[in-house]
Amino acid sequence: MQVDVHYSPVGERPGPGTGEFCLYVWIRRVAVIAAHVTAVGLTILMSLLSRPGTSLFSWHPVFMSAAFCLCMTEGVLLFSRECSPFCFQSRKGRVRLHWLLQVLVLLGGVTGVGFMVASKRVSERPHLASWHSILGVWTLAVTALQVAFGLCLLFPKLPRTPSLSRLKLYHATCGLVAYLLAVATITLAMFTDWFQATVRGVLWYILVLLPLLPALVIMNQITSSYLPKRKIST
Repeated sequence: MQVDVHYSPVGERPGPGTGEFCLYVWIRRVAVIAAHVTAVGLTILMSLLSRPGTSLFSWHPVFMSAAFCLCMTEGVLLFSRECSPFCFQSRKGRVRLHWLLQVLVLLGGVTGVGFMVASKRVSERPHLASWHSILGVWTLAVTALQVAFGLCLLFPKLPRTPSLSRLKLYHATCGLVAYLLAVATITLAMFTDWFQATVRGVLWYILVLLPLLPALVIMNQITSSYLPKRKIST
């Protein structure tokens, strides 16, 4: 018996031509569309609730939601085979767009943190005083690490660079961890005094659960593409 471990670009799914396969594809397509709508909707809502320009802090939710709710989500979903607004683009074109979006994530995240630091200094409030802020710093650090792995993929001939297959796995895994951290940070933001004073009632509970939808879609997309599977042959 021979056991091989390999990485499948497709993942497990029902066989084509079956009713289960059609249902599977339909459910995934609806889920991806819902993830797109959620990412755009949350970004717009956060921007409206923060009323940008009214204070230094007001720009923090704008930049962070645009970076992590919108750009990071779309940067992964553009590789979705079920429903991507850039499906007409070649693989090379989508990789370039992915890179642009990830750079915007990093720039938006750093800018958002900058406004938060400036706001804390003006109000003379302590830094890193909540789980939201601590997890936000970790999210930004892991995002920077993920971008570093992406740079290694762009320049695979750099010294001491692992094999291409391992680099892809590291990049995808780090990206998934960064995204899950971002979702946790966004969820914790909804428990802050500012958000709970702005949004109340049933709407608050709905918004707390909304980020889980794109997180599940992206987690499924990445794990089905890069999760190692065992192939057993005799």
